[in-house]
Amino acid sequence: MLSFNPTDAEYLEELAGYVAVPSVSRDATEETMRAAAEWLAAQLSFADGRVVATAGHPVVRGDWLGAPGAPTILVYGHYDVQPTGDLAEWRTPPFELTVDGDVIRGRGVTDDKGPVFIVLKVAQAFLEQEGALPLNIKFLFEGEEEIGSPHLPAYLREHADELAADLVISADGAMWRPSEPSLSIASKGLVTLDIEVTGADGDLHSGRFGGTVANPVHALSEILAGLHTPEGRVAVDGFYDGIPELSDERRAAIAAVPFDEDRYREDLGLDNVFGEAGYSTLERLWERPTLEINGIRAGGKYTVIPHIATGHISCRLVPGQRPERVLQAITDHVLAHKLTGVRVAVHADEGGVPAYTIPADHPAIRAAGAALEHVYPGQDVLLAVIAGTLPATALFEEVLGAKTLFFSFSTADENLHAPNEFMRVSRLREGMRAWEHLWRLLADGPHRLAPVVRHDGPAR
Repeated sequence: MLSFNPTDAEYLEELAGYVAVPSVSRDATEETMRAAAEWLAAQLSFADGRVVATAGHPVVRGDWLGAPGAPTILVYGHYDVQPTGDLAEWRTPPFELTVDGDVIRGRGVTDDKGPVFIVLKVAQAFLEQEGALPLNIKFLFEGEEEIGSPHLPAYLREHADELAADLVISADGAMWRPSEPSLSIASKGLVTLDIEVTGADGDLHSGRFGGTVANPVHALSEILAGLHTPEGRVAVDGFYDGIPELSDERRAAIAAVPFDEDRYREDLGLDNVFGEAGYSTLERLWERPTLEINGIRAGGKYTVIPHIATGHISCRLVPGQRPERVLQAITDHVLAHKLTGVRVAVHADEGGVPAYTIPADHPAIRAAGAALEHVYPGQDVLLAVIAGTLPATALFEEVLGAKTLFFSFSTADENLHAPNEFMRVSRLREGMRAWEHLWRLLADGPHRLAPVVRHDGPAR
């Protein structure tokens, strides 16, 4: 067993330097993003860590292939972070790692800088104490996950041979909740789009022109209201096409998961939960697709009739749905509205992502479950679903033929993407022990990884 000798304070001081880099992929400078990438590359000096250019923000690569005959894994994560949001809502500066009791706070500490840091420290400890890793490991850390990984597909396809592995392990993808260890066996897909309604050539004075022209905000409101039934079901013909019925067995398994709906509602500050009729809250969260209105942009608090109104839409998809068909169904539904005095257009964003699943009996899930049981003795390991989207998973399966195991020590309640993002300090060492045990299990014994055979290449 490895000894993780640095104190918590020493680990946190090192992590603070990483968190201090404001690597917001949406709008950071090229120099800032490269600084975060170079921090990672330096940590991977044992694996020829390097910053590699893409058509967007660079990726960080590393390879330690000193275990002949052993399986090969690809460790994935990301160094970019979400925007801070309203700075006034942060208790402490977002890019200053702050220790607050048993948690650390700062943008990126749990998504995904802290979880990636855990992996780096485990690899370094193996090499310092045993002189080798138990299996061959390739590292791929990207800088665009928070904006949908737009340049990862091209990079992955161009470098498929050098990235080939028997399994991908993602340091991204939070555990469901802190009360028990969990593994995610699925994540939802994603499509996003804008609905744009245009009226006059420019904004109009609401006194001089009010009542004589169509208002794009009114028209957009009508369209958006028609996307759902009053009971919460998506009212778009074809939206649910391809989704299998939820089996009695799956419903029973979900019902057996301890879940306090009143606590869930109260923690959100709500009087009632709401969603598609006929399904429990947990079934909606894990098994059902969604269509959400994420924002409306038009006019403001001044007396004009806006000439344009835009609604931002995102859909989380489940197995059986195809992103392109969902987009087409929504487009057909929206354009079927016959509205006088305005023009309506649908602009789909690039990069639709299908849902991802890994079988509950997959060898990697069994090994990961054993690793978590080792770190959390006496606790059952919950098999959960990530209701969010990790774009790389379906891509890894398509290009590399390898499944992705989510093995993150972030938890879903740690304000990911929100102000005051935090991570529990205890998860750092728990994660290190679990990653160590997982690598040993995958390298040899009953959980040893079997070679993956790619459709376009030999076994690895």
